[in-house]
Amino acid sequence: MNLARAILPTKYQAAPDLLTGRVILVTGAGQGIGKVAARAFARHGATVILHGRNVGKLEKTYDEIVAEGQLQPAILPLDFAKATQVELDAFAQSIHTTLGRLDGIFHAANHFAGTMPMASHDLDSWQLHARVNLAVPAALCIACWPLLTRAPDASIVFLTESHAIAPVAYWGPFAVTFNALAAMVAIWTDELAADANLRINLCLPGPVNSPMRTKSHPGELASTLPAAETLTQHFLYMIGPDAAPIRGQILDCRQTMGAAATDIA
Repeated sequence: MNLARAILPTKYQAAPDLLTGRVILVTGAGQGIGKVAARAFARHGATVILHGRNVGKLEKTYDEIVAEGQLQPAILPLDFAKATQVELDAFAQSIHTTLGRLDGIFHAANHFAGTMPMASHDLDSWQLHARVNLAVPAALCIACWPLLTRAPDASIVFLTESHAIAPVAYWGPFAVTFNALAAMVAIWTDELAADANLRINLCLPGPVNSPMRTKSHPGELASTLPAAETLTQHFLYMIGPDAAPIRGQILDCRQTMGAAATDIA
């Protein structure tokens, strides 16, 4: 599935009040890229909903946002590996009851078992990757659909990965399920052609220092990689109103971080 590529506008800097008045859900907000995105959105005025399965990590993200003097976030824990439709509906209802609106979802939660031969993955592995990386995020969007479609300018951003766009050996069901996100985004974008208020895109971070990168490249020196915080302008651009014309595309963060768009991390 070849989606069009987008890049961050030259010298883009998000306005300090870019997300003022908006409510943004960040999945996987307890660590890594999700945490970086949540803190960036809060700094630019959003009320952030922190999702994850580890409450302790979410509370740490919460404390850091509050310590900076930003708006008080909400914590909504949910284990995607075990989530039911009833729980997803209750999750969305909780957002409606407590905050009354939802202006965006930034999907950073994922499951990655590590690199290994395809033949090493059993049914449980396939099902877990499919649930956490594809099925539950999609179902969560649908559960939140009434809130998103009422927003004047809503943005859904799914993170993707270079090995999903150009699959190679040993990336198994992680690459397969993330590759399927592109098809889902393309289909949804086609269905939303007449809806000017809701857009769905992918974001390709590229290699940065994060827990996911440490797991996939254990022998790599973290000090040789850009910090995940270098991606904040990309995330702000995609979740905020400045990227309103971008629909069904991949924002390639690597082009503005010194790597060619065809490089594979």
